[in-house]
Amino acid sequence: MSSAHYQALEPQTSDEDNEDIERPHHHIHQNHPHPMVRKGGVARRRCILPVVGGALFFIAFCYLTLSGDTRIALGLGGGSEDSEEGSHHGLGKQGVLESRPADWLLRYTRQEPAREEFRGSITGQETEFRLVKQEPKLKITRRRHRFNPKIHSINFRPLNESLHVCSENYEDRRQFMQDKPRSEYGQLPIIYFVTPTYPRREQIPELTRLAHTLLHVPRLHWLVADDQEKCNDFMDTLLNRFGIPFTHMVSPMPSKFRNEKPAPRGVANRRAALQWLRQHNLTNGILYFGDDDNTYDLRLFSEIRKTQRVSMFPVGLIADYGISGPVVRKGKVVAFLDSWVAGRRWPVDMAGFAVNLEYMAQYPYVNMPYKPGYEEDLFLRSIGLQMSLIEPRGNNCTEILVWHTQTKSKKLGLVRLESKYLDDRSNLGALLLNLKLMGVASTTENEGRNALISKNGKEKPHSAILS
Repeated sequence: MSSAHYQALEPQTSDEDNEDIERPHHHIHQNHPHPMVRKGGVARRRCILPVVGGALFFIAFCYLTLSGDTRIALGLGGGSEDSEEGSHHGLGKQGVLESRPADWLLRYTRQEPAREEFRGSITGQETEFRLVKQEPKLKITRRRHRFNPKIHSINFRPLNESLHVCSENYEDRRQFMQDKPRSEYGQLPIIYFVTPTYPRREQIPELTRLAHTLLHVPRLHWLVADDQEKCNDFMDTLLNRFGIPFTHMVSPMPSKFRNEKPAPRGVANRRAALQWLRQHNLTNGILYFGDDDNTYDLRLFSEIRKTQRVSMFPVGLIADYGISGPVVRKGKVVAFLDSWVAGRRWPVDMAGFAVNLEYMAQYPYVNMPYKPGYEEDLFLRSIGLQMSLIEPRGNNCTEILVWHTQTKSKKLGLVRLESKYLDDRSNLGALLLNLKLMGVASTTENEGRNALISKNGKEKPHSAILS
């Protein structure tokens, strides 16, 4: 093949605009490329330009028309952090705070992954704003909160816990330690004390300790919600013996949450109690969530009984600070002190607030989602709580009336003892049977070391003592 045929291919690797200048002129049968081949690159660029322009126009249209939260979800920016009155980023620009849309705070109760901006830390800015918002120079505009049934029905699912009532007793047989006859307490509002619990070695001892606090509290109904599939007869007998009006129910945690780390422990139990209150249409009384391992000052019950909407108070022994509770200025709650904020609007402990049932009845879709660490925050959001509605208790939140004490948990005890010795010849048969029913210890004949039985400081064979 002649060199003229090779030279005709050279323009493919040279600049399009200079190909006529750089190409050598030959007088031997030069093959000229087709005009469409030479102009192909220019034609392609002319086709791409409208596509790029259209894409830029679409992005600009989305940025100008979509909401801030939607733009964040699409990666377009333009969102803002959540605060009590509105966006704190816009404060320096316009000086007037606007509230979020009423349905914005409800989006977090859906069972779907939380958005990135919700997990962001806004501790420093949010706390600073709440401490200085009382200054007269700051002009604040607020939107009046209104309950919207349509929005709530979309964002809050009805409670549908697996609830089974084991036993109930409404007769108060306690002998009060106060110096008043029982008849004088009849006008007090009832406190519905909700205690979630679960099977473990320390369950019965902790419920016993708590019961002997509640024995001193008049007009109280104890809702004990157990994380079990079936009712526990021993628990029924125990609760009946105390003489406190109670409802014992079982509501197990859904299996899909049991393997999560951390697991939403106690949520199914509290949801079952909320469902029980709704089923009985109770609108007169006070709701309080009291764990079985906390320590309660008796003055707490007198304080929360005055609750008109939502009352709050400090809780001791919480996380790094050893305390969690409201910040109060001039008798009003303005912020919160807690070592773990994590984007929570209401960073309080479950034992740090009480709710009036008449107020809660205004919100038929009250809920507590399965989101570890955010149970309190999302529950308070579901009842439309606003900062101005909070009532500080405990001498303006200067006294600690409840402590978040925790019992060190150990695995189930194991006693190796031959079954032939567990008869009525000694107390061991009945004693170990009670421990088994309580979930504290069990007996075995072939596991572990033999049970130590001693006399005069020396170990003795089982047969020597029990035969």
